[in-house]
Amino acid sequence: MTVSGPRTPEPQPAAPGASSVEQLRKEGNELFKCGDYQGALTAYTQALDLGATPQDQAILHRNRAACHLKLEDYDKAETEASKAIEKDGGDVKALYRRSQALEKLGRLDQAVLDLQRCVSLEPKNKVFQEALRNIGGQIQEKVRYMSSTDAKVEQMFQILLDPQEKGTEKKQKASQNLVVLAREDAGAEKIFRSNGVQLLQRLLDTGESDLMLAALRTLVGICSEHQSRTVATLSVLGTRRVVSILGVENQAVSLAACHLLHVMFDALKEGVKKGFRGKEGAIIVDPARELKVLISNLLELLTEVGVSGQGRDNALTLLIKVVPRKSPKDPNNSLALWVIDQGLKKILEVGGSVQDAPGELTVTANSRMSASILLSKLFDDLKCDAERENFHRLCENYIKSWFEGHGLAGKLRAIQTVSCLLQGPCDAGNRALELSGVMESVIALCASEQEEEQLVAVEALIHAAGKAKRASFITANGVSLLKDLYKRSEKDSIRIRALVGLCKLGSAGGTDFSMKQFAEGSTLKLAKQCRKWLCNDQIDAGTRRWAVEGLAYLTFDADVKEEFVEDEAALKALFQLSRSEERSVLFAVASALVNCTNSYDYEEPDPKMVELAKYAKQHVPEQHPKDKPSFVRARVKKLLAAGVVSALACMVKTESPVLTSSCRELLSRVFLALVEEAEDRGTVVAQGGGKALLPLALEGTDVGQTKAAQALAKLTITSNPEMTFPGERVYEVVRPLVSLLHLHCSGLQNFEALMALTNLAGISERLRQKILKEKAVPMIEGYMFEEHEMIRRAATECMCNLAMSKEVQDLFEAEGNDRLKLLVLYSGEDDELLQRAAAGGLAMLTSMRPSLCSRIPQVTTHWLEILQALLLNPNQELQHRGAVVVLNMVEASREIASTLMESEVLEILSVLAKGKESPVTRVAAACLGKAVDYGLIKPNQDGE
Repeated sequence: MTVSGPRTPEPQPAAPGASSVEQLRKEGNELFKCGDYQGALTAYTQALDLGATPQDQAILHRNRAACHLKLEDYDKAETEASKAIEKDGGDVKALYRRSQALEKLGRLDQAVLDLQRCVSLEPKNKVFQEALRNIGGQIQEKVRYMSSTDAKVEQMFQILLDPQEKGTEKKQKASQNLVVLAREDAGAEKIFRSNGVQLLQRLLDTGESDLMLAALRTLVGICSEHQSRTVATLSVLGTRRVVSILGVENQAVSLAACHLLHVMFDALKEGVKKGFRGKEGAIIVDPARELKVLISNLLELLTEVGVSGQGRDNALTLLIKVVPRKSPKDPNNSLALWVIDQGLKKILEVGGSVQDAPGELTVTANSRMSASILLSKLFDDLKCDAERENFHRLCENYIKSWFEGHGLAGKLRAIQTVSCLLQGPCDAGNRALELSGVMESVIALCASEQEEEQLVAVEALIHAAGKAKRASFITANGVSLLKDLYKRSEKDSIRIRALVGLCKLGSAGGTDFSMKQFAEGSTLKLAKQCRKWLCNDQIDAGTRRWAVEGLAYLTFDADVKEEFVEDEAALKALFQLSRSEERSVLFAVASALVNCTNSYDYEEPDPKMVELAKYAKQHVPEQHPKDKPSFVRARVKKLLAAGVVSALACMVKTESPVLTSSCRELLSRVFLALVEEAEDRGTVVAQGGGKALLPLALEGTDVGQTKAAQALAKLTITSNPEMTFPGERVYEVVRPLVSLLHLHCSGLQNFEALMALTNLAGISERLRQKILKEKAVPMIEGYMFEEHEMIRRAATECMCNLAMSKEVQDLFEAEGNDRLKLLVLYSGEDDELLQRAAAGGLAMLTSMRPSLCSRIPQVTTHWLEILQALLLNPNQELQHRGAVVVLNMVEASREIASTLMESEVLEILSVLAKGKESPVTRVAAACLGKAVDYGLIKPNQDGE
């Protein structure tokens, strides 16, 4: 037999008494043809469960293999094909499908054996011959590559380890080549098999930063997504040795070590996704143990003396990334529980350390915030009250141990730890504040004459002021103290913090204009002082950060927003600070920008409910007159002119735990506000907004990802996507846009996503394939039935562009569906834009798939009326699309042509053909010419 389409399951005769198996198999085949591979898989599985004969089992297993190939699950495709071959060793389709799966998995030597067997069974099959030639070429190329790299690897290590080559250009080039080679799986495997890890260890031992960087980056390539090589590398280098590199003073080396450890964690967690897998499962006895050893060493590093502050921050960053569960749906939080039991005190020790204090751990300005984020992530990962109670108990015991019996220094550390908890898991912080003597000590130390003691106490007071349980207590007892500190302190560092405390308390009413905490004009005075400090570059960045914190609270007030966006110097200083190494300022900057652009969630109150609330003497929130849309639009334009997009783009690039999911959401909100007006989108794109939005749409909170995706949709609709997202980035836009098609999104988001996808689908086949791969077609089809006419039209336009792809054409051609009927009916709708989209899709499909022409008369009895209406439409574009459909039908079959020529279509075409020269007249003339060729009509005496 000849196999022309080895990937498509075909019906096979069933054994006697196996009608249900046969029925399910046929059902699976139909689902497969329609592109529903998951449904086909289910049908074949159900058939197998009914006790099929060995012959049927072979067929069902190979059909399942075809489904898995389509779903790109190549491991399962190989398994299913192997099961089919076990039942029937001469099953050529199963052999071919297994070879396809093995090729995708990179196991070319095994794939070629299956193909050779296929060719021996069917020597004349051109598909098998071509596949064998292709895979043979791949193997030869791989052999050439591997043999040529052997000598190169050895030569590179010789140059790098030669003391005579120190600092030379030759050595630099060798290190770069080694890193590049390791990025490819084949190159990484070659280095690994050439005793590379031991040689890289020698590079690390030199202590030279350039060589250490080259070694670490090469190790990233070796360990990336490869479990067995990762375990072997840790065994050779030693886990302790790898982790200790984090603590070096050189920031670049510490960051490179952080990246390597992250790659190792991922490899141990996820396993191998690429080739060269071999029998590595036998090497790893317990990956969970390897993970715990790594994490244990990271926890030890946190409190080691001599470790750099940057190294400590990198260790915290790693713990934030790898310890908590990726999703709440994952029931296993054992790693977080283990870290809490083993290392909570160590994390609290970092969080309670004071920067640059004698005898303290070396920390940076960002260390406490990183510790707070880690504590918050661990607390959020807990599932029940008992686990949370244990967390509280450990925190309280640690704070008590320092608060009692260690004098003033102990009290300061305890208060600093409470501040850390208030910035992270605030429930734990609130409980710590309620411990006996803590709040009283905070108030007392605010009056201390020592600046360091005052700083710790005032910061604790500020963090406590933001928490609901303590805000009223502090409003009653702390305002006078903060005012006194603000007015009388001679130190700017104290005054600015006291001011932030006042700002926090003054903004308790949020955006509610009627809930003013302070006297009229007080918030404007506070904001003016904050802007003054923000613009003073003589003050260190750590202190100026507090000015931004103050503005983040005060910008709830619309008067403050208006003054702030008018102050060009303050905006410039804000954006410069956001680019500085003071990473902890990011959230405050983002919060201030959200307030200025009014991009927080706000719903207009129902007028009836407002009247009812007034009648019941309930408080009704009031919007500030300067928060109306016209004021907001003006503020957005001023921010754009000041360069806000460039600042946001820099913030998005930040490699720091401070860029939390919540912070990402704030940035997404600002971006969405900036692109609201179509005229501003060019500015956003020009300043790098398109590139910055992509990571926001792919990572963060659900709300943040949705808002970033919507901003991407707006940009894609009104600008050239290939210019907005150059190179490969345009393909990354597809997934966020498809996410907006889900039912939980609003109608506006659905509409904008469909419009954006329509633009992308019209660019290239590769983009259309990407849209298909993201499983967008079923959702787009669903929206073609939407009641809202704009959404229905956008979905139809999108489908029209996707119809250029073979896979979509297959869906229309498949038996038993109404896709073609819907397009025909929509071509007769009153909505001209919907009509145009449907007629365009119909013209394209009947051109690409002539078999569809014969089905048009079958889908509806009104088909002739619809075509006649298109041909008579005053809109020339619609006329042309209708004429193309008629031409395709005439060319497809003499029988259809005869039906058309016997109707009023002949008269209409005759009139159109005599009109002024245009695309419509040419197509109409071509229709009549074909009818003449068929002998259905005769030309008149003039030859027309």
